[in-house]
Amino acid sequence: MMVSEHDDNDDDDSSAKCRERRRRRMAMRRMAAAGASSSSIKVEEKHNRTTAKTTISDMPVTAIMSLISIMEPTPPPVYGTMSVIGRQREMEDEVSVRTSLCRPEVNGFRPVHFFGVFDGHGGRHVSTLCKEYMHVIMEEELMRVNVEGDMANGGVGGRYMELWRTAIDRSFQRMDEMVLRMCVCGGVGSSLNMCSCNPKMCFMGSTAVVSLLTKEHVFVGNCGDSRAVLCRNGRPIPLSVDHKADREDERARIEGCGGKIIYSNGARVEGLLAVSRAIGDRLLKKWVISEPEISITKREAGDEFLILASDGLWDVLSSELACNIVHECLIQNNNSSVGPSVSEEGVFPSRSESAATLLVRLALGRKSTDNISVVVIDLK
Repeated sequence: MMVSEHDDNDDDDSSAKCRERRRRRMAMRRMAAAGASSSSIKVEEKHNRTTAKTTISDMPVTAIMSLISIMEPTPPPVYGTMSVIGRQREMEDEVSVRTSLCRPEVNGFRPVHFFGVFDGHGGRHVSTLCKEYMHVIMEEELMRVNVEGDMANGGVGGRYMELWRTAIDRSFQRMDEMVLRMCVCGGVGSSLNMCSCNPKMCFMGSTAVVSLLTKEHVFVGNCGDSRAVLCRNGRPIPLSVDHKADREDERARIEGCGGKIIYSNGARVEGLLAVSRAIGDRLLKKWVISEPEISITKREAGDEFLILASDGLWDVLSSELACNIVHECLIQNNNSSVGPSVSEEGVFPSRSESAATLLVRLALGRKSTDNISVVVIDLK
């Protein structure tokens, strides 16, 4: 659809016209940032309608496309979660879900959905902070991304993807900085001088696997050994790789920084921590970094569902088995996961939640010794 932005009787290059177009673009961005979803466009007109100048045909093409995206109905994805303490004394896992987190310009003002699993160690304080603040930070980083031209609709592949990578990477960095400055008492210090009321805070940390879901892509940022797996055409596709202390490239990085991998009930950084990347862990921060590995996956028609889970599940279930179980659960009786699901265990709000519960029960049956947290997102 072609929209004319000029009139033969007007001078498009005049400074007045430029200022007016800039004003309209800024107004559209403010509307999107506020989550505007109005189904009609109110245009200011002078009392004499014959002299009104502001019409749809005067708007830039990018502004019109942004308004269409805002008005387009976008139902949130169906998902299910389950989180249990398992055989541990304390629950250190946290799950965070925010459908329609924001409508950033980098996604054409269309909704972005947030899913996260955080597996704490040394205590639940860091995972709880991640649950409370990671989505807030992520929203801020996405909303501040400024794009140009067709990049708002993914028109420039490499440059467009780099904007997303930077936002996700920056979110993990800010989350880590917040954790290093906060204490369980709520006190705030510097990254070098923590509040001294609870020295155990120096040994606390959390893994983090976060997925941002859009209509076209699945973005995953991973730091630690929680995992994201996509099921496409019945087959698992790993969207993250566990950061274990004995992973060859991670071991080389740690030893290059002067650290050691010591085997004590498995490979551990300095003999203490089994993961090589995490948020927090102040005393090991020289080697245990918070930088996420980021994967960007183009969505396809064969994509069925996405699983995010802590290592309490993956320690006893393979990605293949987990995908087979969820696949069978989602197609049971009919091909839709919308609506209640009835199983031997009871009635669930959706088949996605039934699938998440089934994975947890199977992990417990296989003697998982850790907390278990699972999120199943139906991509159909």
